[in-house]
Amino acid sequence: MALLIQSEEAVTDQRPPVSETLSTVSSPMVSSSPVIERVYRHRLPVRISHWLNVPFLIILIMSGLQIFNAHPALYWGDRSDRDQAVLSIRPMQTESGEEMGITTILGHKFDTTGVLGYSDGMRRAFPAWATIPSAKWLAMGRQWHLFFAWLFVINGLIFTAYAFASRHATRDLAPTGKDFRGIGKSLRDHLLLRHPSGKEAKRYNVLQKLAYACILFGVAPLIVLTGLAMSPTIDTAFPWLLTILGGRQAARTIHFVACFSFVGFIVIHVVQVILTGFFNNIRSMVTGWFLVQHKGVRHEV
Repeated sequence: MALLIQSEEAVTDQRPPVSETLSTVSSPMVSSSPVIERVYRHRLPVRISHWLNVPFLIILIMSGLQIFNAHPALYWGDRSDRDQAVLSIRPMQTESGEEMGITTILGHKFDTTGVLGYSDGMRRAFPAWATIPSAKWLAMGRQWHLFFAWLFVINGLIFTAYAFASRHATRDLAPTGKDFRGIGKSLRDHLLLRHPSGKEAKRYNVLQKLAYACILFGVAPLIVLTGLAMSPTIDTAFPWLLTILGGRQAARTIHFVACFSFVGFIVIHVVQVILTGFFNNIRSMVTGWFLVQHKGVRHEV
C-alpha cells in the first residue's frame, strides 16, 4: 500500500521541507512499494504570471505574423533591398499560370505552397488562421501587437521582481557547478526520453535551468529591445539603439528570429509537459501541488 506524504518543499520556490505522513498501515511485514509525496511546486505569483503569458504570447505571435505579412521579407542592415533579403516568403506564378508559395532563405528557395506564400487560394506569407486579425489588416494588427506587448512587458517585470525578491532566480534557475558537471547525463536522458523521478523530479535539471534562464534573461529582453528599436519615437529618444543593433532592418530580423526561438521553446515545453505527466503538471500549475512518486521505498505494511 502506497504512503502519501505532504511536503511544502517547492521546486520553484523552495522552503525548508515539512513532511507529514498522512496514512500508514501497521504490520510486521516489510514491503517495498511506492510512496506518493505531494509537493507545493509553484507559488501563486508564478502561476498567475504563467497563465497570463499564455494569451499574451499567442496574440503577440499571431499579430506579429499579420505585421510581417505586410512586407514578407527580412534584411540585414538599415535598408530593405529586395535582392539582398535574408528571408522572404512570397507567392509566385509559374509559366503555366499556377500559383506557388516560395520561401527563400539566404538565397536558397523552397516550395512551401499550401503553407507559406500561397495557401487556401490566397497570396499571403502566413495563412489567415495564423494571424490576428485573419484578414489583411495591418493597422489593427499593429494595435493588437502594441497593446499586448505592453501587457507582456509589465507581467515580465513583475515576475522578474518577484523572482529576485524571493530568491527564485538565484536558487532555482541559476545552474550550479554540480549541474554543469551532469549536463552530459541530462542531455542523454532527454534524448532517450528518460525523465527524472523521486527527489530529482522535485527540482529543475540543468537543461531546464539553462532554457528558462536563456528565455527569461536573454530572448525575452531581446524581443522587447528590438521591438522598441523599430519605433520612430524610441529611435528619436535613443538613436544609439539602432546603431548597436545594426540598423532598423537588422533589428526587425533579430526580432523575428528571437520570436521564433521563443516559439521553439514553447513547443518543447509543451511536449515535455505531456511526456512527463500532463495532468500532474497542469495540476501543479493550477493549484501549486505536484505529486512525486518515490519507487522502491521500504516500509512496514
